[in-house]
Formats: sequence, structure tokens, C-alpha cells
Amino acid sequence: MSFRIEEKLLISSSQIFSFKKWLNDQGYSKLFVDRKIKSLYFDNIHNGMFIDSEEGVSPRKKIRVRYYRESNDNNLYFEKKISSPEGRYKNKKIIDNKYFKNLKNIGYYDESYKSCYPNIYIEYCREYYNANDCRLTIDTKIFYSSFNDPNNKFFDSQNAVEIKANFETDIDKLRNRFPFQRIRFSKYCRGFDHLFNKQSNFI
Repeated sequence: MSFRIEEKLLISSSQIFSFKKWLNDQGYSKLFVDRKIKSLYFDNIHNGMFIDSEEGVSPRKKIRVRYYRESNDNNLYFEKKISSPEGRYKNKKIIDNKYFKNLKNIGYYDESYKSCYPNIYIEYCREYYNANDCRLTIDTKIFYSSFNDPNNKFFDSQNAVEIKANFETDIDKLRNRFPFQRIRFSKYCRGFDHLFNKQSNFI
């Protein structure tokens, strides 16, 4: 188990070119080719994972199946992303199509959240950058859709930036290196709010 620090930024589409130029000026280079990512998120009937994330409860988790479209990686990954007082970490395993189909049909039983069912698809294009002792990703063209109602969908005008570093990293020095406003941000919660809560107060 490897804990890590995550810092998040929201960059508007009108600012994304300037942000990438800033990365280039800092000498940060791309790690590898961009990938298109699609994830199916699960939650219980009380929307417990959404509520815990919104309220900042710790520990908490998110459960999803992730796969990479138009990529050489054809695997399906069942993932649990855990946030705890010690930091964040992710458990994942490769699953086959039959197991994925069963998850979509009957859900998944989690020891903390009990019976969980698929509710939101999230798709985006991810760029990967090497930023010295940390990794930075930019998620663009973020698209949310309801698992149960494909017509309930939302295309995000914002771009998500995640800065990921080892837990031992000095957080103040890390923040000074990236002089941008931080935000508590979850693509799952953002999608949930728009698809199901129909909130319109997006940045």
C-alpha cells in the first residue's frame, strides 16, 4: 500500500492553452501518449459514497470499473480509491468481461457501503506530465452520463488537473511550485450533482 498526496485544480477551456504553455515553460514534459478513459462508478441506494465525499468524511472510498479506449491496454480494472487520514491510495485488479457484466447486472457488495450498484459513466481524455518528483495529469473533454438513462448526460466545460506526489512530499513546497487556486473536486460528485441534483452553479 502506497499513500500519496493529491492536489486538484479546475482550469477552464479558455485557460487550458495558457496552462499547458506554463507547464512547458517550467520544463515539465509529457510522460507518454494521451489516453481516453472511461469509468463506471458505483454507489449504494443512499448515495453514501457521494455524500461522504461531499462532506469530506474520512475514511471514504469510491468504487469503479475503468478501461482505456483506443489504447493498447485492453484490460478492465476494478478499482477502489480510498481516502484516509494517512493519505490516499488505490487498490485495483484486472477483471474479465463476464465479471464486469455481473457487476452491471447485480452490483457489488462492499463491507462499508453494503450493496452498491452502477450509476454514472465518466469519460475523458487524459494527458500525463512528468513534473520532477510528482506526476501531473490533465483531464479534458469530460463527459458524464447516467447508467440507467443514457439521455441524462452532461459535457463539462471545465478541465481537471491533478497533481500526485508521494506522501512524504513537503505540501507547502508542492503548492508553491504550482501557483494556482486549489479546489476540492471530484469528477464523480460533479457528475452526480449535475445528472441527479440538477445543480446549475458550476464554475
